[in-house]
Amino acid sequence: MPAAPSKVIVPKYWRGELERVLIAEHEIQTRVAELARQLQHDYARRELVIVALLNGTVMFLADLVRHLELPLRLDFIGVSSYGKGTTPGRLHVTKELKVDVRGRDVLLIDDILDTGRTLKAVSAKLKRFRPRSLKTCVLLNKQARRVEKIRADYIGFQIEDFFVVGYGLDFAEQYRNLPFIGVLHEKIYLAGNK
Repeated sequence: MPAAPSKVIVPKYWRGELERVLIAEHEIQTRVAELARQLQHDYARRELVIVALLNGTVMFLADLVRHLELPLRLDFIGVSSYGKGTTPGRLHVTKELKVDVRGRDVLLIDDILDTGRTLKAVSAKLKRFRPRSLKTCVLLNKQARRVEKIRADYIGFQIEDFFVVGYGLDFAEQYRNLPFIGVLHEKIYLAGNK
């Protein structure tokens, strides 16, 4: 589902930092409910293990699982590839998986599929535990920056090559609490790279 330009105006407090609202809160909530219905259908009456990547998925994950009426287990893998800047570097695992996924249906959730490096690496890591099935779900898909050959099975929104924040996505650990997804002004993230 492509993200159509939102008609929502950036709240006054954020106008100096955000260029515009890309996806409004109500659009996110509608799409999350649609994704949940699709997952509910695909995994009906089967136990699902959800593995979410920290920290960006927290808001998306919380809203998604509230709509699911099926048995599930939940765990997190902490990964980081960004420092204070915007250029991805080496992937660091900050929290390991605790739930046993062997022989189980696993859904890996990430906030954004960008270069594909993180999702590919974590998928490979999970496959070594021999789940019965492994599928991926991302809130945002940014195809323009893809360097790895990987695609998500469930996608919330297709977006163009914008630097986005909000609804769990951050820049230097800020903006995660925004209820919408906004486009960060270039001056903000360029200053953060210095």
